[in-house]
Amino acid sequence: MNQNIDYKKLLAQAKKDLIEKIVVGAILVKEEKILLLERPRDDFMGGIFELPSGNLEKGELLSEGLMREIKEETGLEVKNITRYINSFDYLSGSGKKVRQFNFLVELKSYESVVLTEHDFFVWVKPENADKFNITEKVKEVINKFQELKK
Repeated sequence: MNQNIDYKKLLAQAKKDLIEKIVVGAILVKEEKILLLERPRDDFMGGIFELPSGNLEKGELLSEGLMREIKEETGLEVKNITRYINSFDYLSGSGKKVRQFNFLVELKSYESVVLTEHDFFVWVKPENADKFNITEKVKEVINKFQELKK
């Protein structure tokens, strides 16, 4: 399932598309279930369930940002970034053009999720993810992930 991911090509295309901000997101799988995190109610898009994700910091590589964000948001450590899934664009709360790159990630351990930025987490079968309050864009990422598994 490992694939060579051309991170530079992804970022070059985002620059060409005049994307102002980069976000990295992860599909984490445990016993055929994926991890969804609920945004705090008083936050931008509060109450929405999302994939573990966050902003790329200045000078940071996509892989570094992804590992850092997963650790910050869940307390879990990345073993391997196994596959690029897809990306989607949206406008941030401040009106910036954002692109979120999504990857399938293998963890060192799946023991205990420790939330620091979210109110709730759930491991859910991908086909049941739409029972939670998720965006159409996140549904597309999950659907693409399921297609790639076949």
